[in-house]
Amino acid sequence: MLNFIVRRLLYAVLMIIVISFVSFVIIKLPPGDFLTQKLAQLRARGDRSAESQIETYRLRYGLDRPFLEQYTTWAVNFIQGDFGESFEYERPVRDLLGERVTMTIILGVATLVVVWALAIPLGVFSAVKQYSLGDQIITTLSFVGIGMPGFLLALLILYYAITVLNIEATGLFSAEYVEAPWSMGRVLDLLNHLWIPSLISAITGVGGLTRIMRGNLLDTLGQPFVEAARARGLTNTGVIWKHAVRIAINPLIVILGSEAIPGIIGGTGLVAVVLNLPTIFPLYIDSLRKLDMYMAGTCIVLIAMLTLVGNLLADLMLAWVDPRIRLE
Repeated sequence: MLNFIVRRLLYAVLMIIVISFVSFVIIKLPPGDFLTQKLAQLRARGDRSAESQIETYRLRYGLDRPFLEQYTTWAVNFIQGDFGESFEYERPVRDLLGERVTMTIILGVATLVVVWALAIPLGVFSAVKQYSLGDQIITTLSFVGIGMPGFLLALLILYYAITVLNIEATGLFSAEYVEAPWSMGRVLDLLNHLWIPSLISAITGVGGLTRIMRGNLLDTLGQPFVEAARARGLTNTGVIWKHAVRIAINPLIVILGSEAIPGIIGGTGLVAVVLNLPTIFPLYIDSLRKLDMYMAGTCIVLIAMLTLVGNLLADLMLAWVDPRIRLE
C-alpha cells in the first residue's frame, strides 16, 4: 500500500509539471497579452504616458523575459508559496484566492453533503422498489435534473426569488455582512443564503448520481453473494445496506474523487457566476478572458492537484470499501 501511494504521488508531481507548462503555453497562444489590452484602454482614455506605463508593467511582471524563463520563475516561486501577481487586480494571487477559498470550500462541501445525502437513499429506494410509483417519480425527476442546465435553473430561481419572494438571492451575504468580521450573525446570514446554490446543485447533481446508484444496485442485487446472504437468514435491510450497497457504491466513489472533490474549486461553476458568488471560479473565468496568466495558471494547477489527490483518495476508499480490490 505504501509503495502504491508513493508511486502515485511521484506520478502526480510529474503530471502537475506537465499540466502547468501546457496551461502556460495555451494561455500565451492568443495574440497579444494582458498589457496589450491595458495599452488599448489607456489610449482610449487619451493617456499620453500609456507606452511608458505599459513598459513599467512589463518589467514589473517579467513579461520582457523569454517564455521559458517566465515559466521557470513562476514554477519555482509556486513551490515556495508565491503564486505571482495578478495583472488585473495588481495584487498577489495568493491573497486574492485566500479571500475566496473559505467561501469556495464551504459552498463545495455543502453541495457535496446535500447531493450525496439525497442521491444514495433515492437510488437505493428506486432500485429496491423497481417499477413502483415511487421509482417512476424518482426516475422522472432524475431525468429532469440531468437535462436541466445549472445556470438556467439558477436564472429561474433568481427571477422567482426576486419577483415573487422579494428576497436577495445573489451572493452569500447580505450587504451589511459582506465585509463584516465573523460572528454568529454573519454565520446565520451565510446559512440563510447558502441554501439557494446548494439547492440548485442538488437538483442538477442528484439526478445523475441517483441513476448510477439505481443501475449498479440492480446489477448487484442479482449477484450470487447477495442470494447467499439472504439464504443465511439475514434481513432484507441488512442484505441491501451491508452487502449490496457496499459494492454498488463503487462508481460513486470514483465520481467523488475525479469530479466532486475537484469541483470544490469550481464552486458550482457557472452557477457561481450567475448568482455572483464570492468563489474562485469567477476569478478563474475572468483571468482566462483577460489573459491574466498567473491567476489562470494557479487556478488550473489547483484544480489539477485536487483531481489527482481525489483520484488517489478514491482508490484508497475503494480498497477499503470493497475487499476484492487490491492496489498492489
